[in-house]
Amino acid sequence: MQRYSLGIDIGGTFTDIVVYNTVTGAQSSHKELTTHDDPSKAVMTAIERVISSNAIPAETITRVVHATTLFTNALIERKGAVTGLITTEGFRDTLEIGRERKYELYDIHIRKPEPLVPRDLRLEVPERMLVDGRVRTPLDMNALLAATEQLVKSGATSLALVFLHSYANPRHEADAQAAIAKRFPHLHVSASIDVAPEIREFERTSTTCANAYIKPLAESYLSTLAREIAARGIPAPLLMMLSNGGLAGIAEAKRSPVQLLESGPAAGALAAATLGADDGGKHVLAFDMGGTTAKLSVVDDGQPKIAYAFEAARQKRFVEGSGLPIRISTIELIEIGAGGGSIAHLDEVGLLKVGPQSAGSEPGPAAYGLGGTKPTVTDADFLLGYLSPDFFAGGTMTIDMAAVAAAFKPLVTAANLDVTALAWGIHDLVNENMANAARVHIAEHGKDPRGYALLSTGGAGPVHACHVAKKLGLKYLIAPRSAGVASALGLLVAPARVDRVATVAREFDQIVWDDLEATFVRLERDTRAVIAETGLDPKTAAIARLADVRYVGQASELVVPLPSGPYTPTSRAAFDAAFAASYRASFTRTPPSKQVEIINIRVTASAIVPGAARVMTAANGSDRQSAPAKIKGTRPAYFPEWREYRPTQVYDRDALVAGDAFKGPAIIEEQSSTLIVTPGTSFAVAASGNIIVTLVG
Repeated sequence: MQRYSLGIDIGGTFTDIVVYNTVTGAQSSHKELTTHDDPSKAVMTAIERVISSNAIPAETITRVVHATTLFTNALIERKGAVTGLITTEGFRDTLEIGRERKYELYDIHIRKPEPLVPRDLRLEVPERMLVDGRVRTPLDMNALLAATEQLVKSGATSLALVFLHSYANPRHEADAQAAIAKRFPHLHVSASIDVAPEIREFERTSTTCANAYIKPLAESYLSTLAREIAARGIPAPLLMMLSNGGLAGIAEAKRSPVQLLESGPAAGALAAATLGADDGGKHVLAFDMGGTTAKLSVVDDGQPKIAYAFEAARQKRFVEGSGLPIRISTIELIEIGAGGGSIAHLDEVGLLKVGPQSAGSEPGPAAYGLGGTKPTVTDADFLLGYLSPDFFAGGTMTIDMAAVAAAFKPLVTAANLDVTALAWGIHDLVNENMANAARVHIAEHGKDPRGYALLSTGGAGPVHACHVAKKLGLKYLIAPRSAGVASALGLLVAPARVDRVATVAREFDQIVWDDLEATFVRLERDTRAVIAETGLDPKTAAIARLADVRYVGQASELVVPLPSGPYTPTSRAAFDAAFAASYRASFTRTPPSKQVEIINIRVTASAIVPGAARVMTAANGSDRQSAPAKIKGTRPAYFPEWREYRPTQVYDRDALVAGDAFKGPAIIEEQSSTLIVTPGTSFAVAASGNIIVTLVG
C-alpha cells in the first residue's frame, strides 16, 4: 500500500507544498498564493489540489510537516495578543532598561524597539528568590491574583510570568502558574521556567514576553489547522519545524511557539545543506530568495551553524542590538536582501531603492494581475526576459504584462531612464545589496566567501543567484531541482530535534559533579519525551551535551561540546580540554587566566526520520519522464554584457539528465523556479541531479 508525506511551508508570498510517496519516491509540488487573513486557507487549498491532482487517498497520508512565517510576521507587525507581564517587585521596567546600551552610539535619533508589553500592562508582586535559589521573600499569592485580575480587566488575553532568578529555583513561578490557571482558566500563560529557564533577566523576560505575545495566535492557528487536516480524513499528526532545524509535535509548538520564529528559513537551510552535500564540498552558502525576503546561512562540513540566541524585529536590519533579544536555539541566518515582491522607488534625493516594503501576495507584483500597481523585483525580471509569462509557477498563474508596463511608467518618468535600464537597475541593485550583506556576514565569521559554493533555493533564488555569486567572487553555483519548494522539501528530511537548557553558574573548581550529572539526566529525559510525541522512537535519539563556558570576568560565553557522561570529579580534565580547544578554534589562543566557569548546560536530542535521505535523492534524481526536447525554444533576454536583448536558449529542466553540459547564457525552467545562467559561464548536470554552474576559469 502506498504511503505519503506532506511538507507545507508558508512564505510571505507563496505557500509551498510537496507530496512525497515513501514507497516509490515519486514527488509532486504546488505553489499557492498565501492568504494573509487566514493562512490555513491557502494550506488547505494546496493540500486539496495535490491530493486531487495526484489521486491520493487521504488515509494514505501518514506524515504532515509544517513551517510558517506567521508568528514572525505577527511579532514584526505587532499583531499579537494583548499581553501582560507579572514580575518581581522592583523589576517592572526590565524590558525598557535592557542592557543600557545604544546600538548606534552617536545617533541622536535612535529608536529602540518598543516593548511588546506596554508599561501599564506590566505589574509587580512581592516575591524574591536569591541567585543561589534560596527564598528571600515568599510569593504573595493574593497580590498575584489581584494583579492578574487587573490585567485581565485591562484587556490582556495572554500573560508572561517572569520572577527574578527563577532559573535557580522555579518554585515561585510554578506555584503562580498553577494558581493563575485555576482562577483564570481561559488566560494564556507563559512562564519563563518553561520558555527560557536561563540566566540574564532582560533576555529571559524578552523571550517570555515574545512567547506570550504570539501564544494565543499559535494555539488558535495550530488547533484549526490540525482540525482541518483531520476533517479531510488525513490520519497523520501535525508536526512543526522549529528554528533549530528540527521537528516537534503540536503540543510542544503550542507550549513554546517562540521556537517557531525562524522555522521556514531553517527548513530551507536544512534542504540546502542536504542538497549540496554531494557537490558543494565542505563549504556551502545557502542562498534562499523568495517572494518577500532573502536569507543566507553558512554551511560548513554539511551542517548549518546553530546559534543559541537571535534578535527579532530589528529596527535596523544588520545592526546588532536593534531588535528584541530571543533566547532560543536557531539555525544562524541573516536576512540579506529583498524578495521578488519588494517594491522599487526613488528616495528623497532621487536614488533608486528597492524595499523594504513588499507587495507580498496581496496584491502582489503587478504581473500577478491582482491589483498591484507598483514596480517590484519580479516585475523587473519579467521585463528582462528572465521569467516567462506563459510558464510562471508552472503555468498555473496568468501574468499581466500590461499591468507591469503601467506599474513601471511613473518610475521610468521620475528616474528619467528607459524601461530596460530601470529594470536592470532594480535587478542589479537587489543583487548588490544581497552580495554586500553576505560579505559582511561571512567576514563576521572569519571566513573567506571565495572558499564557498553558492547553493540557490527559493522561487526567486535561481533567477538572481548567478549574478550574486559573481559579485562574491565565487567559482561555482549549485542549483538543485525543485529549488522553488526547497523549504517544503527540507521539512521532509528534518530530524526530530529538541534543545533544553539549564543554568549552573559555577566555576569549574566549585562544580558538584553528582548534581551536574543529575541535571543533564533530567534534561535528557525531557528531550526524549518530546521526541516521542513526534512518533519517532526516543531510543534512537542521538544525545549531545554542551555548555556555555567562559573565563571568569568575561561577559560572554562559548558554547562548548562536552564529552559524554556520566560525569564524576575525574571529568574535570576533559572539561578543561574541551573548553581550551573551542577557545583556540575561535580566538587562536587562550589567555593567561586559568579560572573558568560554566554558566549554562545544554542538551540536544535528535532522531533521524527513516528514509529521509531518499527524499532528496528523489528530488534531484532523473527518474522522472523526460520532456521531448532539452531546449524548449528561445526568448529575448537582457544581460549587461550584451547591453541589449538577444535570443537566449530556454531549457526544460525536467529533460536534462546527468552528464548534460552546455555553455551560457541560458534560461532553465522548471515548475517552481527558473535558473538564469549568465554569458561567459558553463553549466553541467551532476550525477546528483544538481546543475553546477562554473562561473570562472
